[in-house]
Amino acid sequence: MEKEKLKLTSSEIGTLWGEYVNGTSVDMINRYMVTIIEDAAIKAIFEDAIETFAKQKNQMVTFLENEEFPVPIGFTESDLYKGKQRLFTDIFCLNYLHIITLHGLLGHSTSLGVSVRKDLRYFYDACDNDGKRMYHQTIELLLEKGSFQRDPLFYPAKNPEYVSSNDFLDGFFGKGRTLAATEIISISFNLKKSIMAKTLSIAFSQVAQSKEVRKFLEEAEKVADQQIKTFSKIMQTDNLPVPKSWETEVTDSTDSPFSDKLMLYHIGFLFQAAQNYHGTGLASAMRTDLVAAYETTILKNLMVTKKWFNIMVQNKWLEQPPLAPNRKEIAQEK
Repeated sequence: MEKEKLKLTSSEIGTLWGEYVNGTSVDMINRYMVTIIEDAAIKAIFEDAIETFAKQKNQMVTFLENEEFPVPIGFTESDLYKGKQRLFTDIFCLNYLHIITLHGLLGHSTSLGVSVRKDLRYFYDACDNDGKRMYHQTIELLLEKGSFQRDPLFYPAKNPEYVSSNDFLDGFFGKGRTLAATEIISISFNLKKSIMAKTLSIAFSQVAQSKEVRKFLEEAEKVADQQIKTFSKIMQTDNLPVPKSWETEVTDSTDSPFSDKLMLYHIGFLFQAAQNYHGTGLASAMRTDLVAAYETTILKNLMVTKKWFNIMVQNKWLEQPPLAPNRKEIAQEK
């Protein structure tokens, strides 16, 4: 069979579906932020992000339509309330774009990893390059504005060493040890993601119209805050700095720029994506207290996403992805 005539697999359709829905949710938030940003340099990056996604979105629509799959509803202008008060500062908007770009890079890599057809592989290659460009731009501007907090610095050891004691694993009893550089990667990464989730939960809870959605967002904020405290304490025990919080970058506005559906979906997406990062952290943890912290965090996140799922379904806000054919139902219909 010719390569260009290959039908897209279930995994390839699934990645297109997920990238479309998640991408449109972020796009609506970017479209709001670009209207309130005053800094010319930050505004230019957001305009680039919006233009870039518009091209990606059109290509995803073409892929799906050519396979005769329905294009997801995702999120549209109806989820964006224009002409509202400022909810975020310029610096928070830039930090948001930086963090969400990291999510995008992981998503593009995963999508590329399950893609076989050449045109789809090249598409995700291009998406990955777009994400890398955005990653570099956001970091450079954050550094320029003195708003990027780098991870802790280590002093170099004189020589390589082997682990010489079982205390290397111990974070609760015995002599224990300080954190390894390989463990700090995930701790720092997860802290930044939790800080973003907490800040957005605070902002969204201020403007949510539904009491049920507001209550969920307040609970999500508390869960994220507890996770921040847990991993910050582990870092601070070894006298290591932790990323700063962004709560003060949220204004006191109660005028919603977004639909409750968009805000709820976005927080759920962040908690679901965090499970990947916490799982990676658990796999690389070699200290018992770290293992326990990750296991507790993953369990609490599962509880949050269960509540999120129930609210999304009750409000008919959760779009159903393509499903495998139900052979029993097909047989019964004959």
